[in-house]
Amino acid sequence: MRLGFIGLGIMGKPMSLNLVKSGYDVTVFDINESAVEELVGSGARGAGSAKEVGEMSDIIFMMLPKGEHVESVVLGESGVIYGANDGAIVVDMSSISPVQSKGIAEALEARGMEMLDAPVSGGEPKAIDGTLAIMVGGKEEVYDKVKPYFDAMGQDITLVGDNGCGTTAKLANQILVNVHIAAMSEALTLASKAGIDIKKMYEAIRGGLAGSAVLDAKVPLILERNFVAGGRIDINAKDLTNVMDTAHSIGVPLPLSSQVLEMYHSLMADGKAADDHGGLIQHYEKLANFEVKGVSQ
Repeated sequence: MRLGFIGLGIMGKPMSLNLVKSGYDVTVFDINESAVEELVGSGARGAGSAKEVGEMSDIIFMMLPKGEHVESVVLGESGVIYGANDGAIVVDMSSISPVQSKGIAEALEARGMEMLDAPVSGGEPKAIDGTLAIMVGGKEEVYDKVKPYFDAMGQDITLVGDNGCGTTAKLANQILVNVHIAAMSEALTLASKAGIDIKKMYEAIRGGLAGSAVLDAKVPLILERNFVAGGRIDINAKDLTNVMDTAHSIGVPLPLSSQVLEMYHSLMADGKAADDHGGLIQHYEKLANFEVKGVSQ
């Protein structure tokens, strides 16, 4: 099938590149023309609008920052819905609210098109090496058609349920990741200010119950003071805002998530919106008036 990919940012660029490298016919679009040119240089075709991607594709993938961007790209003027043919499949791999996702799916279905919500987890490193976790919501027969292309971008791919179930699973994922980063930051700040060699402590605990993929991904970067974004603070704040909105709508209090969201707002007010979410450590460092380092102080 002819593939389209809209959104060539931190995640979308390597994901679309993996589709190209797998030999698929891929048409790409982004408002960042240099990103489009880079993909064209790697073998993709460039398009001038979302509508044009729809006209040239049987399956259209999207990886965009926010729900309003997804709605605009799909349903807005020059949107995918006005270019794609009957039977086209739109696959939104962004992290948006289930309410928005279901609304877009209903609008597409009314025009004879299908949709999967398929957000991902793993950040930029796994987007680059094609080992993302992909949680999918939609019809099983539609999922089966798209599965070979998911395989080019991810490793653990699961059909969770109907439309909206993928985005809901991603909300749960974001709770686990971001609250874990906060807990890790608390622990590192305490241990470091107490005088422990953090590198040695990390090696001591990573094989036990406290060990995790989050710990392995973030501790080495924190010790290098490397906060170049694989998952930006402002994007994770957006995800946790979706978490809280969804939770409040169904009567689920989330005290830990709400606290981490406030920490992110504090960091964004301090000019750190573009830092990696591992940069949450800086919130704790500011409270403790202490910088976490890799050797005993």
